[in-house]
Amino acid sequence: MRLSRAEYKEIVRCIEQLRPTRQCMKMLKESFPNHSQSTLLSIFSLEYQKRTKRTIWRHHAPDVIESYYQRYLSGAKARPTAPILLELANEVDLSPSLMARIILDRFLQDLDGGASSKTVLNSMLKEPPLIPDQILASNIYQCTINDCCYGPLVDCIKHAIGHEHEVLLRDKLEERSLSFLDENQLRTMGYDKTPDIILEVPVAVEGHIVHWIESKASFGDDHSHRTYLNEQFWSYWNRFGPGLVIYWYGFIGELDCQRDRGILLKDCFPTDIVTLCHGNQQERQTPESGKTT
Repeated sequence: MRLSRAEYKEIVRCIEQLRPTRQCMKMLKESFPNHSQSTLLSIFSLEYQKRTKRTIWRHHAPDVIESYYQRYLSGAKARPTAPILLELANEVDLSPSLMARIILDRFLQDLDGGASSKTVLNSMLKEPPLIPDQILASNIYQCTINDCCYGPLVDCIKHAIGHEHEVLLRDKLEERSLSFLDENQLRTMGYDKTPDIILEVPVAVEGHIVHWIESKASFGDDHSHRTYLNEQFWSYWNRFGPGLVIYWYGFIGELDCQRDRGILLKDCFPTDIVTLCHGNQQERQTPESGKTT
């Protein structure tokens, strides 16, 4: 989905009033029914992560951590079945999973008599039944399943979605009988920093030559796209030539301004591809099983 910057800013203004819970995502979808759930979730996640980076330091001050921990202990004692940590996270505008990490870390310090092991902490966040306190384990679990931006569940989902779209990209190329090397093949050849796909025979998309394709299972906003340009896309361009970036969940339309310099943006796999052949002949690829015309 290609959004104008004005449309994007309207969504962001709405997001600023929301918390990173799945209930809030329903409210966002109701406010923007014409946008896909995946696009809205991606924008929400990007914006909430920016907000968190600006404010996370406040939640890690020792006195603040102790205050959160004592409030949790009091709440859990008074209402042992209530989602104390989830309520506290929403009250102080902190990701539920990040609140869970802070409280579990503090709990383990008491349990172990010192700094907790990061390995143990991460294992318990991924598997709350390992926590030797049933009430705390329940609270950690509630935070994990209600957080749509952070936490082990979100990490697993993001990894799976990224892999799913890389597979989708390879399937689309194979349907059109386009020869390519994927990231794993390129790494075995000694490349350390590569796009997802290198085309063995370049193609033209909307009149622009494409040598490589990068798959991004996310929305392309100003900050993320600028970061990708500096850390990935321009280095791909320097090494392999012009290429195509697919933001499967859309992007701000005004960001597609580097076409003449060799970086093309799309929000789906191109439906009209021209394969560049020897002798300046061209084959036009159509979606039906790689049929050429």
